[in-house]
Order: sequence, then structure tokens, then C-alpha cells
Amino acid sequence: MIHRYELKANDVHAYTLETLKEHLKIKADGYICHTEMVLNVLIKASAENSSLEAVCTDLEETADSNTIREYLNAALPVKALREQEEQVNQALACGTPEDVVRTAIEIAIDFHDEPFYGKQAGTRKVTCAGQAKKGTTHFVRIATAYIIWRQVRLTLAVRYVLPEDDTLEILKFLLKRLKTLGFAAKVLYMDKGFASTGIIQYLTAQQQPAIIACPIRGKTGGTRALCRGRSSYSTTHTFTDGTQAQIAMNASGKLRRKWLAFILILLDWKPDKVYEEYRRRFGIECSYRMLRRVRASTTSRNPSFRFFLLGIGLILVNAWVFLRWTFSRLMGRGPRRVDASRFRLHRFTKFLIRTVETIYGSVSSISTHLSPQSVIY
Repeated sequence: MIHRYELKANDVHAYTLETLKEHLKIKADGYICHTEMVLNVLIKASAENSSLEAVCTDLEETADSNTIREYLNAALPVKALREQEEQVNQALACGTPEDVVRTAIEIAIDFHDEPFYGKQAGTRKVTCAGQAKKGTTHFVRIATAYIIWRQVRLTLAVRYVLPEDDTLEILKFLLKRLKTLGFAAKVLYMDKGFASTGIIQYLTAQQQPAIIACPIRGKTGGTRALCRGRSSYSTTHTFTDGTQAQIAMNASGKLRRKWLAFILILLDWKPDKVYEEYRRRFGIECSYRMLRRVRASTTSRNPSFRFFLLGIGLILVNAWVFLRWTFSRLMGRGPRRVDASRFRLHRFTKFLIRTVETIYGSVSSISTHLSPQSVIY
């Protein structure tokens, strides 16, 4: 089919830049450095998965990276984390396609950790300790809520997790944010970080169906005692505080059984169906892989700045999803579908990079003491 219109690189850039300008309160009013320049440098750094230093070195007509970093650090104090979080949430919501169904929708909720290497006591107070990974035991932790509808996968709520934050309160915040946007979950898919009796009791009281991955603990007792037999099965389990819950035990592997446990809330599904449906939650893991592709790198010890870069990455992914759903439609009968090959994430980032380079020019030569003509040709 021949299409009448074109979505150009500068259109993609204009939509992305306007989203950031409207919701992120970054202000720069220097002689050379201004707000739009700062945002464009951030867009290119995110799209390239590179640093501010690398981008400023690569562009001909931008301010020095130290100048841009000073503006960003001034706008992103640690004490303003919650304000920054609200700005990111507003930006995430603005890219929701109008035809997305908002009732009886599947929602995945998860924790995500980014390594943090700062040693200062003040900054460590706003990072979470955890099992050693990538050379550190401290992490910038976020909790996200992610909707699953057809070919639309959007992160619509994010919460910066502080060490003292209660998991139940984090869940309430994410659900309240989704409710504000008009979304109601048919089923919640949640990872092991939310497997607690307080959350089981809360979701049961709220009459909210959910599947929660349950960690297998204990040597002979606890949920370890449920790993028996050769086939998947369901049972009722009583936790140490007396809370009862339905548990689906899924068995896989022929030579050596591998067990997965799932807590079921207001669902009577068989273990095989639970496993197959819960696999849909892994889409949120895919969103984190995409986030890593559009997240600027940094060695900054400012947790607020690190969260800011994560937020921009999430916003860029949502912008790509919105543009792909809107402009890459497969024409024909039946439910609306997307031609995934027409506008992949790689092309989205290339469009952003090329537009920013067109605006500010890119370095295409270096000074040298030798003539290239005498060496190369």
C-alpha cells in the first residue's frame, strides 16, 4: 500500500523535545547555553547511550559539558526528588494513545535497580542497599507500573524508592496514580519484591485479582516444603503470621525438577495457565532492556541526576510507543495492528540523533600534524 504522508526525523524530534520541555522543569538562560540546548544534548546522549561529555565533544555548536552539568545539578537537588518524580509521571502519561482501553487491563508492577557507587553518607541515605551486584551493594531503585494492551506497552507510573519506604505504600502510590489516569486492572502481575502478607491482605480487601511471584524459602519448611512430587499443582499455604493464600506450584524440567511458586489472589486458574499468563509480565523486563538502550550514561554521584536520566529514558520509550502506534498502523480489517518493522526503536533513536546533529553540527575532523593525503591515499 502507498502511503500519502511521511513521519520525518524532525517530526519525531519535535514531539520528543516538546514532551520534555512541557513537563521537565529544566531552565538554562546562559549566553550560549539555553534550555532547548540542554534538552537536545540529553536527547542525543540518551539515544546514543552515551555521556554528556561525549555528546558535547561530538557536537560543534554546544556549550561545554561542565556548563550543562552545572545547570542540571542546580535543577536536580536531592531534596526535590518527589517533585522530579511528579514531573516524570506527568510526562509518561501524556503519550498514552486515546484508543487504549482503560478498564479491565493487565498491569505489571516491578522494582528496578541501577548500581550506585557514591560513598557519601548524605547520598547513600536516598539509595537502597541490596545484594552485591556490579561491584556495589547500593542502588538507585525505582518501582514502575506498566500496562499491557495489544501492541502498546507503556510505563505510566514510577516511584523513586527510598530506604525507609514501605512496599505496601509503594504499591498504593502506583495504583493510585493509575487510577488518576483512569486505568483499572483486570489482573496485576507482580514480582517477588511484592510477596508479603500485608500486600496479600490489602489486595484481597480491595478485591483486586493478582499473581505475585513467590520466593521459595526455607530448608525443609516454608515454601520449600511445597516443592514435592513431579507435577504442577495448586494448594493453600499458611504463612508464619497466619495469612492464608492460594499457591500455584509450577514444575518444569525432566531430569531435575525446577519449581516456580505463584501467589494467586481471587483467581482459580490452573498452574499451567498461571505460568503462561505470568509470562506476559516479562514484557516489563523488555521495557527495562529498552530503557538501557535509551539511557544516558554518567559517573555522577547525585542520585537525583541518575533518577532524572532514568526518567528521560522511560519518557523516550513511551514516545516511541506512541509514535509507532499512531503512525505505523497496518491497514485492514479487524483490530488495529502495528507494522513493527517499519518503526523500530533503533530507527527512532537514529531520527533523534540525526536531527540534533543537524541543528548543532557534528564534528567530522580532528587536527593532526600529518597530512592524511600522504598516509591514506
